[in-house]
Amino acid sequence: MHCAHYGPQLAVIFAAAAILAVAASSAAFAQTTSANYPIKPIRMVVPFAQGGGTDVIARHLAARMSESLKRQIVVDNRAGANGIVGTENVANAPADGYTLLFVSSPHSVNPSLYAKLPYDTVRDFAPVSMAATSPYVLVAHGSLPVRTVKELIALAKARPGQIDYASGGSGSSAHLAAELFNQMAGIKLREIPYKGAGPALTAVLAGQVALVFGNALTVKPHIHSGRLRALGIASPKRSASAPELPTIAESGVPGYSADAVLGVLAPARTPRLIVELLNAEVHKAMRSAEMAEAMKAVGVEVALSTPEAFGQLIEAEIQRWGKVVRALNLKVE
Repeated sequence: MHCAHYGPQLAVIFAAAAILAVAASSAAFAQTTSANYPIKPIRMVVPFAQGGGTDVIARHLAARMSESLKRQIVVDNRAGANGIVGTENVANAPADGYTLLFVSSPHSVNPSLYAKLPYDTVRDFAPVSMAATSPYVLVAHGSLPVRTVKELIALAKARPGQIDYASGGSGSSAHLAAELFNQMAGIKLREIPYKGAGPALTAVLAGQVALVFGNALTVKPHIHSGRLRALGIASPKRSASAPELPTIAESGVPGYSADAVLGVLAPARTPRLIVELLNAEVHKAMRSAEMAEAMKAVGVEVALSTPEAFGQLIEAEIQRWGKVVRALNLKVE
């Protein structure tokens, strides 16, 4: 009778003890795996095609981190659907630190652009660190009679809807950068969409379209050769690799910024110790002399953060680009 009286309490105590034991063993397991990490190669998924700006930066980073960690980081290109295919692959991967995702701006644009995603952009990932920002550069074909952003705005106001810009397709980063420029400058440049950033740039080089917001990496050689004229850079401050080029913000559109933000994510629930270790490794790699040289050559700025700050930035970018997408009434099914 005495035992029967305490039965319910004992059941609760045993249940609580079991929960604590499981939690302790999980914590111990996470600690053990973190302490031994990494014991095998790490896969870094780039959700875009090989050879693009995001891929080039990811490969530089993977090479430096491989040297430091003494384990190979294999870059795995999983292109498709504006980055969604590769991103979903990582969202469904084990949270053990052996699958990483190298993201750029489409990661923060897609939640507004697509009615439904096969993952949650915030909840399904553990931010590791920002790595870099890649500014867009507003470039013009030589036939357009403008040399500065202010001159372009004046001409666009005199000829509303008559000046064309090329984009890599509706909803692409360059398209949204141009439409944000339209909104903030109070002008109406007309979009001519192409199937990708490459064909869009080719059209401007050929003089078929007047303007494009091009990735610094891809437009730099054409600016140097004189085939394109740089009007302004879409970053908050001037680039270290092209300090002579004024920002669009200082050229008549205060507050304008359309950097591509690049960084590393892991699947949600990746052990905190592994996230912290990877954060330190990203920082170490991006601060190396070799990386500084490589990034300067492609016009990319090293930009590092804590995991928390990168997570907050992603959420802020989702809000910022969401406003642009809604104003354009853009949707991709």
